[in-house]
Amino acid sequence: MSYESDVLRDWYLLFHYGSPEQIVEGTAFSIEDLPAGCLEFPTATVRPFSGTEHGRALDIGCAVGRSSFALSLIADEVIGIDFSHSFVDVAEQVRNGEEVTYRRYSEMHLSDELHAEVPPGNAERIRFEQGDAMNLRSDIGSFDLVHAANLLCRLPEPTRFLHRLPELVNPGGQFVISTPATWMSEYTPKENQPDGLTLEFLKRHLSDHFELDSVTEIPFLIREHQRKLQLSTAQTSLWVRK
Repeated sequence: MSYESDVLRDWYLLFHYGSPEQIVEGTAFSIEDLPAGCLEFPTATVRPFSGTEHGRALDIGCAVGRSSFALSLIADEVIGIDFSHSFVDVAEQVRNGEEVTYRRYSEMHLSDELHAEVPPGNAERIRFEQGDAMNLRSDIGSFDLVHAANLLCRLPEPTRFLHRLPELVNPGGQFVISTPATWMSEYTPKENQPDGLTLEFLKRHLSDHFELDSVTEIPFLIREHQRKLQLSTAQTSLWVRK
């Protein structure tokens, strides 16, 4: 499905801004039935960062922006970048405090309307822009924190992004990358996919410039409609720039 589609925009707005109650309402599940934390993914992937006062943060693959708000609580400046114009446009609307409505589907031909509320954060610290993780603008600078959630296995050439990281992350800075490792040829040609485990692939391309600090599995749930819920986990690793 195109990342510019209205339906995908709706799914991601619910994923990022819907309350747990809004996400599970009408499904066969209660919040207690689900893995702990699976309805908090856009903020849960920010938690591995240590420290509460940082200069600049980059949220690459920010989707509709919830993690950028979480980063704005610990960084003075946040740049959120996504390849989707639709996602960036709606993230900016939320940042500006505009009314953002979206559809929550009971069945794919039936829906009701919800509103995205501005989440906790410092909106004045955030700037959203459209961009390509493999071709970031040359004047973007460097950062104390770089966050990349569920991005890697959707890149045609993931190594182009990984090889740019040493100049993006300041010495002593932190990089968090989460991925469900759902490698598919429609996004990443087979020859550009890892030939083994994704974590070993990351170690091979990052270890010269980064130290691996921790690895966790963070669950997440994306509701398509009340009978179709995507429950996955993302392997989330924290790296520190040497």
